[in-house]
Amino acid sequence: MTFCFLPFLTSSRLLTPSPYLCGMNLLSAENLSKNYADRWLFRDLNFGLLQGQRVAFVGINGTGKTTLMRILAGLEQPDTGLVSTRKGIRVTYLGQQPVFDESLTVEETIFASQNDTLRAIKEYEHVVNDPDHKSDDLQRVLERMDALNAWDYEAQVQQILSRLGILGELLNRNISMLSGGQRKRVALARVLIEEPDVLLLDEPTNHLDLATIEWLENRLSSPNLTLLMVTHDRYFLDSVANEIVELDQGQMYRYQGNYAYFVEKKADREMRQATEVEKARQLFKKELDWMRRMPQARGTKQKARIDAFYITKEKASTNLSKQQVELSVKTTRQGGKIIEASHLNKSFGDNVVLDDFSYVFKKKDRIGLVGPNGAGKSTLLNMLTGKLQPDSGTIEVGQTTVFGYYTQTELEFDPSQRVIDIVKEVAEVVELANGDVLTASQFLSLFLFPPAQQYTLVTKLSGGEKRRLQLLRVLIKNPNFLILDEPTNDLDLGTLNILEDFLLHFGGCLLIVSHDRYFLDQLAEHLFVLEPGGAVLNFPGNYTDYREYLAERETEAALEAAEKEAKAARAAAKAVATAPAPAPVVAPAPPAAPKRKATFAEKKEYDTLEKEIGQLEIRKEELIDKLNSGTGSHQELADWAAELKRTETALDDKGMRWLELADFV
Repeated sequence: MTFCFLPFLTSSRLLTPSPYLCGMNLLSAENLSKNYADRWLFRDLNFGLLQGQRVAFVGINGTGKTTLMRILAGLEQPDTGLVSTRKGIRVTYLGQQPVFDESLTVEETIFASQNDTLRAIKEYEHVVNDPDHKSDDLQRVLERMDALNAWDYEAQVQQILSRLGILGELLNRNISMLSGGQRKRVALARVLIEEPDVLLLDEPTNHLDLATIEWLENRLSSPNLTLLMVTHDRYFLDSVANEIVELDQGQMYRYQGNYAYFVEKKADREMRQATEVEKARQLFKKELDWMRRMPQARGTKQKARIDAFYITKEKASTNLSKQQVELSVKTTRQGGKIIEASHLNKSFGDNVVLDDFSYVFKKKDRIGLVGPNGAGKSTLLNMLTGKLQPDSGTIEVGQTTVFGYYTQTELEFDPSQRVIDIVKEVAEVVELANGDVLTASQFLSLFLFPPAQQYTLVTKLSGGEKRRLQLLRVLIKNPNFLILDEPTNDLDLGTLNILEDFLLHFGGCLLIVSHDRYFLDQLAEHLFVLEPGGAVLNFPGNYTDYREYLAERETEAALEAAEKEAKAARAAAKAVATAPAPAPVVAPAPPAAPKRKATFAEKKEYDTLEKEIGQLEIRKEELIDKLNSGTGSHQELADWAAELKRTETALDDKGMRWLELADFV
């Protein structure tokens, strides 16, 4: 029996003791090295991917994850090394920024494969969607579908297109007319429909809504699928990957387990590595003294000791310093009035995206904005920040409210601009939370842009580094109302953890749009759920709570439907049984309906209402005391009176809702 090299190696040592059969190895790479912008991303890496492996690449931005993926896909050449695939294996790559033939339509792009079955499906779809098709054409494509036994495949194609929202008029649209999110979905549809032997996916969840991500998660979890992906989505990573491979300082480290296991074992590895390096440094000092005495390497033992000295020197010089982003900025003081949105309406043609939305934002609100793509999330954000006007309704922004708006739009810059120029456009100095004042250059260093990189062109930054620079530009304004539209796209896991910690302690308001369920669960305390027709559900809880609430509703609906069917069946059986009887049969009184139990979400809402009512009662008393004190200017008295009226209205509304819930909690 013959064996090949292990699927994951570092440049110096194996990371797993068990061999793998060569016959299972679909893709392999030997001694890969890549230098970019006068810096080695990695050197002498060896890598292999076996059938059925679903591997997630992780590592900080700029370590070369995307570059390595492109090399494995054959789209970029390494400086040294070789990539090979098993004979007959098809490898398909989905990049962060898909590249298309801009002259083709969406349909032509999706079905561009040379696969005979796909060509037959494309022709069939074209004929049946043509209202003027000829009967002979229809007969011909039907026979072709039968001959290739393509009907099951066609059903899968339809499911993929439907789930990704690529239907109807969009199929005939030219690629050049698509938005960034649409382009990503078209590219994803193409790679899924082609059914390659190996899938290489770089941030596949970017630009997808939550429901689509959950569908994709289930589809990619197949035990027969072989894939390698880069993703920051921790729930997606846990559900899809069966192995995690970390790229750290040009080395690869393999972990068999989920994200929590990876975090634990990575910490153990770094602790062991620190111990080994410290021992090597102590030994190096001792051996250095011996070397300085200029030993003659005539004997075998002396020569071996000199060789060992240089190995120890290399180990002792290992750099264990871990750079990480430092998020610490001053928050502008926030007044009593933040934002009051009243009866907002917005439509685009016949499409109603917002119907009578009202909300008064409160201090330290932490809100997640949820809804399918196209539901109007970005529209609502743009209205709140004044970039877009509602068709009707009013938005009043407090005088002390300072927005920090992190958008999905990529960082805009002139090709000649350098990193530091981007920051100086906003501010020359920055005040931190502790009162320190930093220059733009010093602040860039906190965001892992060292002085040498600050004067490089922005075009040379990776996608994640550009997003980090964009986040820096938002925070440099010292906002007290942060609006984050898909902030997790392209950020590495380490930066995400730091961003989460910063936002958990952020003193202002937070409004988040994100497809990252883990991120939402960590930060959002309640949700605005955009529903069809422009309605907005104000849901108390995070995204997992909302999914449980939906599951409960589905279960209740199924039980109600089953009960109706059972009741109808009993009534029919009873009618048949009593039909011959000469005398009418008096039906017994139906049993009393059982008392409805509160759902999880309703229990949570009930508890929340109790706290909010108590806080409102306290505030009401404070306002009454202020008004009765006889102090305060004319403007202050007017503001207190207006706030008292709003507080009493809120108390009435929340009190009524509390009474409704109290009946079945």
